[in-house]
Amino acid sequence: MNWQSITFDWNQARAFLVTAEEGTLSAAARALGLTQPTLSRQVAALEESLGVTLFERVARSLVLTDAGIELVEHVRTMGDAASRVSLAASGQSRQIEGLVTISATDLMAAHLLPDILADLRHMAPGVEIRLHCSNSISDLRRREADIAVRHVQPDHPDLYARKIRDASGRVFAARSLLDRIGRKLTPKDAEHLDFIGYDNNEELVGYLRAFGLPVSQANIRLSSPNGVVAWEFVRQGLGLSIMADEIAARCPEVVPVFEDLEPIAFPIWLVTHRELHTSRRIRTVFDHLAEGLSRVNSGPPGERAGRRGKPSQASS
Repeated sequence: MNWQSITFDWNQARAFLVTAEEGTLSAAARALGLTQPTLSRQVAALEESLGVTLFERVARSLVLTDAGIELVEHVRTMGDAASRVSLAASGQSRQIEGLVTISATDLMAAHLLPDILADLRHMAPGVEIRLHCSNSISDLRRREADIAVRHVQPDHPDLYARKIRDASGRVFAARSLLDRIGRKLTPKDAEHLDFIGYDNNEELVGYLRAFGLPVSQANIRLSSPNGVVAWEFVRQGLGLSIMADEIAARCPEVVPVFEDLEPIAFPIWLVTHRELHTSRRIRTVFDHLAEGLSRVNSGPPGERAGRRGKPSQASS
């Protein structure tokens, strides 16, 4: 290899790649934790060293030139290789300290993880936990998170996954809503009831119909992509919705409806990158999450299951 032909550094190439993916200098600077002038200088230095123009400014956005389009895939390959180096180095770390990022749904982060993470803080005080709350799947191979709690099994060979258990869910409503209705509900009533939607209302309708409930998207008059907000609407009596039993059990103001219907089951998977799984820091958090999530139980609807599965006083 002619090493002298490589006339630019990785920081410049990374600045170019992130700017191309983010679309603006300001967004790229935020993603890299740099100031916009610093990032702009790095991109300009790369253009100067390569002797090409990589971007054209269109309105407030940057558009790749033909040269930029040709080069960005090569630089993206470099980025993937750099990420693999970082993963391999992280995987060899033997210290139980430092940052670990966990991706989980907002509902799980708010209701199930606090007790588990409180125990972890006592066991490994040198570990810093950052929660990435998202109802979409994080890309672990691009280090959007170190560990993810998912409800689907990953199929990529670079990922290590452990199925923790199957959980159950059913339709819940606030006691206040049922008191206003004044009678026990039957599945036939669902056609005339209001339901609270989450991120994907079409998917929710499919789940409700799987219960045998005659509903459509017209029944969903209030929704939020933020699961905590949507569940709060249910708790405040604004409508019915599906919820995991183990979360609903922590909210005494809600009860299951359509009690004759069988609950649905869904899996809980814990996922990390195979190389990160060899990191003592990542492995410690992964194993602690696995143990904590495996012992969560829902208990009777309306009764909170406390730390280590022992009942504790319910909180709203």
